[in-house]
Amino acid sequence: MHASEIWEKSTGKGISVAVIDGGVNPSTPSLKGQVVKGVDVAGIAGDETDDYDGHGTTMAELIAGTGKGGGIQGLAPGAKIIPVRTLTAEMRDKEAPDRLHTLDKAIRASADSDAQIINVSLGQDAWDDDTREAVEYAAKKGKMMFSSVGNEAKGLNHVDYPAAYPDVVGVAATDSEGQVASFSEHGDEVHLAAPGVKVPSWCDESFKRYCVTQGTSQATAIASASAALIWSAHPDWTANQVLRVMFESAGRGDDWKDKVSTYLGHGIVRPNAAITRGIGKPGDPNLSPLTNEKTGGTVPGKAGAPSAPASSQPPKPKPGSNATVAGSSKSTSDGGQLGLIIGIGAAVVIAVGAFVVVRKRRSA
Repeated sequence: MHASEIWEKSTGKGISVAVIDGGVNPSTPSLKGQVVKGVDVAGIAGDETDDYDGHGTTMAELIAGTGKGGGIQGLAPGAKIIPVRTLTAEMRDKEAPDRLHTLDKAIRASADSDAQIINVSLGQDAWDDDTREAVEYAAKKGKMMFSSVGNEAKGLNHVDYPAAYPDVVGVAATDSEGQVASFSEHGDEVHLAAPGVKVPSWCDESFKRYCVTQGTSQATAIASASAALIWSAHPDWTANQVLRVMFESAGRGDDWKDKVSTYLGHGIVRPNAAITRGIGKPGDPNLSPLTNEKTGGTVPGKAGAPSAPASSQPPKPKPGSNATVAGSSKSTSDGGQLGLIIGIGAAVVIAVGAFVVVRKRRSA
């Protein structure tokens, strides 16, 4: 992604990203000074700074980590993180088995915050009216929401919610060769793709070491960071304009330049192409590129000056409950922190050199 070139023009400064997850630990070396006051709607012991399993902190680092102390270097290190803790399935099973999910409350809290971007690296199996209404509420307030499509391509392969809602950008995962990841779910709800294989992540809530992981969760965080970079460079754009440029500047295979893939959507995120090469036209600030409907085009707060260099009908629900589950899969291996950062940490910001030849296209 030529991050060093991007950072000469934009680091994400002036942009805040709400990370809806099981909490974000603001005390890791890479996140010190990067996390502002958030919200806890989980309703269990602790608050939004108590990360239940390390997942939310990883997403925050992938977005805005500084890389200090051997930690993850995020793609938008000038951005700020607003942690919004929700009740994930794992948390509910262990802490509050009689409680319902809180994702709708988390989305509304994010929409009411100063965040321009909402990152949801988790999902639900089924349509939920309260969550759908919360998504609409956020869209009307001019927020941009990215959500993981899910990791069950070899199983049910039914894109998770909220990624499957019309106003949400569904994000798929690719490997280091630009191939769609075998686990990444596909369908008409996929809008963009980003790297999501062999990504360093905190192993657990002890925050002692990183593991090698994969998932559409990680891809979603990188997509959110890409949006932060573009929005920071163009603070007067609306969410519609930022997203339209992301679509037009995304990396595509030669055989589907005029199509939208059910596997990679409009393509693989390329913030460098948008920021340093000017690819993509912002277009109508009031027209959603997701729904082609008028949205009002609200600019949710001024992002400030461009940043300085850094120091319809829904698909049928899945069978089962509407429990909120983390979007990432289990780690594939683990090891000491230093080795992981040297060996694969740079993959977070390295260019995707090849693009997938899609196996299936959407109908025109």
